Amino acid sequence: MPLRLVFACTALFHIFSGTTTEAADTASPNIVVIFIDDMGYADINPFGATAYQTPNLNRMANEGRIFTDFVVSSAVCSASRSALLTGCYHTRIGIRGALGPKSTTGLNPAETTLAELCRSRGYSTAIYGKWHLGHHPKFLPNQHGFDEYYGIPYSNDMWPLHPAALAKRAQDPKAAIPWAALPMIETTAASGYRITNENIQPADQEQMTKQFTQRAVNFIKGNTEKPFFLYLPHPMVHVPLYASEEFQGKSGAGTFGDVVMEVDWSVGQILDAVEDIGAERNTLVVFTSDNGPWLSYGTHSGRATPLREGKGTMFEGGYREPTIMWWKGKIPAGTECDQLCSTIDLLPTVAKLIGAPLPAHKIDGKDILPLMTGQANAKSPHDAFYCYYGGGQLQAIRNEQFKLVFPHSYRTLNGHPGGTGGIPIGYQQAKATLSLFDLNEDVSETTNIIEEHPQVVKQLMAAAETARADLGDTLQKRKGNGVRKAGTLDAQDERLPLLWQ
Repeated sequence: MPLRLVFACTALFHIFSGTTTEAADTASPNIVVIFIDDMGYADINPFGATAYQTPNLNRMANEGRIFTDFVVSSAVCSASRSALLTGCYHTRIGIRGALGPKSTTGLNPAETTLAELCRSRGYSTAIYGKWHLGHHPKFLPNQHGFDEYYGIPYSNDMWPLHPAALAKRAQDPKAAIPWAALPMIETTAASGYRITNENIQPADQEQMTKQFTQRAVNFIKGNTEKPFFLYLPHPMVHVPLYASEEFQGKSGAGTFGDVVMEVDWSVGQILDAVEDIGAERNTLVVFTSDNGPWLSYGTHSGRATPLREGKGTMFEGGYREPTIMWWKGKIPAGTECDQLCSTIDLLPTVAKLIGAPLPAHKIDGKDILPLMTGQANAKSPHDAFYCYYGGGQLQAIRNEQFKLVFPHSYRTLNGHPGGTGGIPIGYQQAKATLSLFDLNEDVSETTNIIEEHPQVVKQLMAAAETARADLGDTLQKRKGNGVRKAGTLDAQDERLPLLWQ
């Protein structure tokens, strides 16, 4: 399958597909977002995977549209998730990196989330899976517009039973393991939170994909009389990898393949549930990932081929994600979109679909409904996209075609294959130089053409200055005037009790 397809939309296409960019003819469409953890660009069949089968994602692509230039705000967990839910660059709302068991910050309750947007229009809202935007009660999903939540508060490797932690302890039984016991949490909007499992074990992790999927299916089937927003952020395919017994060994491609196949099964269950209630023509389903593959884990990691690098960098392999959207009768079946768009665009697009006002504060996303529905001549709404990473570094800036990379340090395996058996190898540090890449011709970011396009460099430099004035840039020791604070704990705020080991 070619990486990029120039898709020429025509009026005839609309006649045959019945698509439209107008939301008015669909009353209160259901919204489903399936968010995978650490999935690489080439980890599913529609984006090039061949070692195992993903029949349900193939079906979703055949009946919907794949997006070959769909990006996240940053190539790391919490930052990416905050951007998806708020329509803002993570830097704007003060969420950087990956929050852990010792974090005392989280998503600020003053931010408006997709769930709050939908609930303002009478929707039922639920999340099943990984939250990772603050684990203390003040920051949990019931404080951010979700009626129901069942899941883990942060990554499944923030856990004393991680293979790397066990290997360390095998060498030194007295070695300190810097993780608390991983809990399973349930919340409701009415009754607050409760910990349903204080100390998740490997057998529990094997069941998580199935458990979260079953709860999601029950939620869909329980909301036939009311529109719903379902957020399904699977902990997989983040390490440590676990699949249920039914999928162990099924792929013939190792544990990673087994785990992807179970995620694919989950997608099929969601599509089937939507069709079972007769809502396939009134439900938007989005499948994407929070960032690229964690390459240092080797055989337990995905691949971003042909993109450069992976998770933890703002090269294309770190933040460009395999994305499929499905909505029968609205999204043209079996098509591709190669225009630049992002998770930050989902909130304003959903706002348009459901007739909800945008938040009063500034957001960064744009309406991409014309791209989703195949409107003739639809183009990316982004003149520039800011590639922030780390503690607020503007590492690159891009438009639809070109990407300007600024000098910065980044991690790389430098051609090494990564670890085996769930144990990572160490990264090397490399230095990026000021470089310009033509992503239409060189999506692997191999050839610096900065001398050939001075006008493009000038335009992107000007856009970068706009970004720095608004959001800052720690590479240049600059603070932005448009940055809002993350949520913080006050002295009277309740702390989530955790078992430390």
